[in-house]
Amino acid sequence: MESSTTDIIQHLLILLIFILSVGMIAGKLAAFLKLPDVVLFIAAGMLLGQGLHLISETSSSLTNQLILTVGSSLILFDGGRNIHFSGIRKVWITLTLLSVPGVLITMALVGVAVHYLFGMEWIYSFLAAAVIASTDPASIMPVFKQVRIKQRVRETVESESAFNDATGSIVTFSLLAVASGKGTLDFGAMSWDFLKTAIGGILVGIVVSLILTYLVAHKKHGILREYTTIGMIVVALGSYLVGDILGVSGFMATFVAGLIWGNAHQFGLSMQDKLDETSSFADNSAVMMRMLIFMLLGSQVNFGVLSTYFWPSLAAVLVLMFIARPITVLLCALPDRKTKWTWRELLFMSWVRETGVIPAALSGMIAGMGIAHAREISAIAFMAIVLTIIVQASTTALAARKLGLEE
Repeated sequence: MESSTTDIIQHLLILLIFILSVGMIAGKLAAFLKLPDVVLFIAAGMLLGQGLHLISETSSSLTNQLILTVGSSLILFDGGRNIHFSGIRKVWITLTLLSVPGVLITMALVGVAVHYLFGMEWIYSFLAAAVIASTDPASIMPVFKQVRIKQRVRETVESESAFNDATGSIVTFSLLAVASGKGTLDFGAMSWDFLKTAIGGILVGIVVSLILTYLVAHKKHGILREYTTIGMIVVALGSYLVGDILGVSGFMATFVAGLIWGNAHQFGLSMQDKLDETSSFADNSAVMMRMLIFMLLGSQVNFGVLSTYFWPSLAAVLVLMFIARPITVLLCALPDRKTKWTWRELLFMSWVRETGVIPAALSGMIAGMGIAHAREISAIAFMAIVLTIIVQASTTALAARKLGLEE
């Protein structure tokens, strides 16, 4: 028993040291090539995993799940921490439309394409589309840390990527229940689940963050002020944990907690004297989590499944990138007369919509359940991850420069 525990610890340490060491080299290469580091991380993972077989961590392993959860939580928290309330107030109509009906529009358009490309039944076609319908904050936020984009565009895209996970996950689970014969498509139940998951996550994030922020930032009662950085970690991970225990969106709770923390001055709380300390820690933690998440994600890309369904998967993802998501942005942003989006901004928002961690987790779960057409769904999900991150993330800076949206 003791030997087994020692082996597990050694395996984990070797994995972490190896990934972080290679990640530093990949990060330097990304800087030299002027590419977002997530592109090189996922490419390195594909090479070291499926190519050289030096990384063999499965998507269902405890280590992988722990890294995904902790890493995504810290990245989401850091993303929320850098967004201002004033920015969200200006774009809340677009944000709301993209986060709820936007996911359904994308799912509908991609689902039709999957049905005709793969010949699958409608329920499985829409299930595959639901898995990849939401954008991924763990993919988008790191890119925007390296490419300075016009503020209202950045805040809209980042916030939407955090909020629409709840919609995508709820729709996926509802369709999964129907596909597995364990339920029927109940739109009333889906609406209630969404409200409970989304609003519950928001409330958890607000409560947890306000309590800890008060204890580290209040002038008189800030008894934990010397532990501000540690308090920040507790808020980020604690929000996710409380949300998960209560059955609401832990990731949304974490993002909202970051919003509260980053806008503490709005509540009469100040952490200005700790800003350099917390920002430096948050930046380094986010980079480390990107290395771990995306190199592991790249190592798990199943080239065998991808090659079997290469052409229909490629066609489905091209529909996602060039038809479904642009139409979604137009239908959800144009009605927002208050914000007055320019065509350049709409084009940019249509392009910067990467797929990543959440779809990978959902497709892995579906594969583990042995659902019919699970291999096709996995192929579509991995094609979406690889193509959107390598193509769209790597051209974000170019797109912003050509459209005049760099800051």
